[in-house]
Amino acid sequence: MTPPDGVARRRSVLGHHTLLGASLRGRVARLLTLSAVLLAVVYAVAVLVLVRADAFLDGVRPDPGSSAETSHYDDAVGGLRLLIVVLAVLAGVAVLLGTFVWKALERDVLAPLAALAATARAAAEGDLRRPVPRVGMGEIAALAADVEHMRAELATQLEELRALHEETAEAHEQLTAQAAELERSNRDLEQFAYVASHDLQEPLRKVASFTQLLGKRYRGRLDENADQYIDFAVDGAKRMQQLIQDLLLFSRVGRAEVRDVAVDLEQVLTEVLGELAERVDAADATVTHDPLPTVQGDPTLLRLVLANVVGNALKFRRADVPARVHVGTRDTGDAWHLSVTDNGIGIDPRYADRVFVIFQRLHPKEVYPGTGIGLALVQRIVEYHGGRAWVAPAADGGTTVAWTLPHRRVRRRAGDSRAAGSIG
Repeated sequence: MTPPDGVARRRSVLGHHTLLGASLRGRVARLLTLSAVLLAVVYAVAVLVLVRADAFLDGVRPDPGSSAETSHYDDAVGGLRLLIVVLAVLAGVAVLLGTFVWKALERDVLAPLAALAATARAAAEGDLRRPVPRVGMGEIAALAADVEHMRAELATQLEELRALHEETAEAHEQLTAQAAELERSNRDLEQFAYVASHDLQEPLRKVASFTQLLGKRYRGRLDENADQYIDFAVDGAKRMQQLIQDLLLFSRVGRAEVRDVAVDLEQVLTEVLGELAERVDAADATVTHDPLPTVQGDPTLLRLVLANVVGNALKFRRADVPARVHVGTRDTGDAWHLSVTDNGIGIDPRYADRVFVIFQRLHPKEVYPGTGIGLALVQRIVEYHGGRAWVAPAADGGTTVAWTLPHRRVRRRAGDSRAAGSIG
């Protein structure tokens, strides 16, 4: 079974201390064992020599009648036996000394190393609560202190990671709750859109129809202010109808599966200019364009982008100057960069971001009519297709509205695009 990442990292940090204890203990044990074997061999050889020497001396013992030979023999035997006894005693002392050294090493070196290795193994397995004891000789105690320092550092880091994990889990729970709340809000918004489309528009249509009927039947027959009041009522009802339709269109982008097909922007622009022909003539406008590409996306939504941006270029023109509108495009490698540049009244750079906020208007509706949703809708559609939109001043004082469309976009949920049209 593969250990967890944290345990594996701790093993990599502490493992060499465990190996050090096992290796040193094994080497010392082998050395002492070899020494003990050699001493045992020496002791056995000494005893064997003593026994063989006794047997040999017994075999060459001189005639008891020869006093001189007997004296020399006794001296030789005494010296040899003394030498053998000394060797035997030295061998015994060596064995005892080896045993003492072994016990000392066992107590001062091997046992502390074994304890250190056990603690290191426990830490490597994840038990960082048990401190490493500082026992043994100086260098071993220093090694134990180093391991204890590492254990304490790892324990601190592990505690910090646990705290971070708890914070992350708490943040995840909060995000989950917020996502659920946003989903609930989206459902409420969809319900509002349904109510607006089915319940609000019908009363508004009745108000507009009957006020128009009043205007036709009683214009000039009431007091001088009545006609103006009726016109105000009709205009207000129509603007409210347009506002509700625009809101519905804005809310539908990004809410249902839409088409993802090849869209010929050249053909789309031709159709848009056909729809805007009266406004082009009224503005004495000249509309030019680069060869437009075929992109991947929803044709109805991309048509809305061109219709709104070109429509704004025609609407926000200077009074006594023929409008000039150019639709440009270039390939940046991973996306198409499209733009609509005009010679109109321009936009103050300070308000470049404000124009994409829904209902934000820079000019009175009496001067430039509209609901203030057009560019907000453009940005929403472009972002749905994976691009971005922005505005910048044009060289001749007008405005450039630019946006990007990636060559490949991520499929997302989008709004019901059946209701199409230009938003002012």
